Amino acid sequence: MAHKPQIKIPATYMRGGTSKGVFFRLQDLPQAAQVPGKARDDVLLRVIGSPDPYGKQIDGMGGATSSTSKTVILSASTRSDHDVDYLFGQVSIDKAFVDWSGNCGNLSAAVGAFAISGGLVPPARVPHDGMAVVRIWQANIGKTIIAHVPMTNGEVQETGDFELDGVTFPAAEVQLEFMDPAAEEEGAGGSMFPTGNLVDELEVPGVGTLKATMINAGIPTIFINADAIGYTGTELQEAINGDAAALAKFETIRAHGALRMGLIKDVSEAATRQHTPKVAFVAPPASYAASSGKQVGAGDIDLLVRALSMGKLHHAMMGTAAVAIGTAAAIPGTLVNLAAGGGERESVRFGHPSGTLRVGAQATRENGEWSVKKAIMSRSARVLMEGWVRVPAE
Repeated sequence: MAHKPQIKIPATYMRGGTSKGVFFRLQDLPQAAQVPGKARDDVLLRVIGSPDPYGKQIDGMGGATSSTSKTVILSASTRSDHDVDYLFGQVSIDKAFVDWSGNCGNLSAAVGAFAISGGLVPPARVPHDGMAVVRIWQANIGKTIIAHVPMTNGEVQETGDFELDGVTFPAAEVQLEFMDPAAEEEGAGGSMFPTGNLVDELEVPGVGTLKATMINAGIPTIFINADAIGYTGTELQEAINGDAAALAKFETIRAHGALRMGLIKDVSEAATRQHTPKVAFVAPPASYAASSGKQVGAGDIDLLVRALSMGKLHHAMMGTAAVAIGTAAAIPGTLVNLAAGGGERESVRFGHPSGTLRVGAQATRENGEWSVKKAIMSRSARVLMEGWVRVPAE
């Protein structure tokens, strides 16, 4: 029996923030994968090495964590006021499933650099030296992201002295502006608080009734108090990811929160919507040792936040969840705001398992409705490898 050779697909492996992913230009994908559907999903699953019942993604580019099982597709924007269209696919590790329901805030930091290097940004908009302002259309959620990408001698500057907790080495700083970050999710009516409340009583079978702030900003997120579920907010990954009962509890909370947010019509649908919403727990400041051993003092932060992604506690913080944190912190009365001490604020520094992160957001209230024009944070990004990925022809 004759076997077909592998297909070569131009691709770039990039780190963006505390995530890694395989980046493609839409035009470089096989013809059948240039449109949404099974053919595209099948190609991306094979590239990443999923589904893998061993959970290791040995036969692909994935790194066997939610932070490293990611794909990005970029194309020159069809919108005159944007430079590039950005589509993000979160690839399940053990299931044959690509989740297109949300954005990746971390990989957003690499989009501008890849777009410039890939010739997707008009040359007239890219300075030889200085700061390139790349206007990104986030196609998953229909939002604008502005990336400020440093340029040196006509090329994207990747090296620098900007340090990001959760990333081992310093790099060049990339500032991101998430414009009008309240997500317009189906069923949520485009409202920042889909239930109409800053804090809800969320009934979770087998867990109890929890106070919850459910917000659509950056990515739909369910915030609960750490002490209500037996945690302090200083936990690292091993305290939760090795506890099957804890993970099941968080998934139950996530499913019932998704139902209350109007993102699903039945709790059973949560299993096919793994990427969104996120669930996170918050607590007032406390000192702890980060996963690197770095000491984080209570005086260094405004609050503690731990968040789960794709069913596991994240090693740092998802960029989109950081937008949700910054937005919720800016609105007096949310659980995030109260954990940070309450009152009005335009920025917040929170502690996560790998260290700290600062995010800014300005909230305004008109006719009883809260809105945030933009959330701002800094990340870094760099190319790890470029060339071709290969997938079996079948």
